[in-house]
Amino acid sequence: MNVSISGHHISITDAMDKAVREKLEKVERHFDQIQSIKVILSLDNSGASDGGKKTHKSEAIMRVAGQEMFVQALEDDMYKAINDMADKLDRQVRKYKTRQDRKKTQGPGRDERYEDLTDVEAAPAV
Repeated sequence: MNVSISGHHISITDAMDKAVREKLEKVERHFDQIQSIKVILSLDNSGASDGGKKTHKSEAIMRVAGQEMFVQALEDDMYKAINDMADKLDRQVRKYKTRQDRKKTQGPGRDERYEDLTDVEAAPAV
């Protein structure tokens, strides 16, 4: 899995890098077919000049075969934002994996709920 971590209006510390990588290991444990994950950590100062709080944002774009998943989390603390982002990504991965498993078990063609109805005799035409 290729993980790239970048910062926008913020420098990435070793602690932030370690926190992101540790949280993404949980995602990788649930789904091992991840091609790449791009994480962007940013700091929004737009409300800071008039007494507002600085907003820490953590975004992730994950690529798997045939699909891209995007999540973002906004918090007043960067580590909370990283945790929320990883949790959201983990939920999306589990949902994606469940959908893929259902497609495999169902297979093409008929719905398996109706397989026992294949031997129903046709009513005679009157």
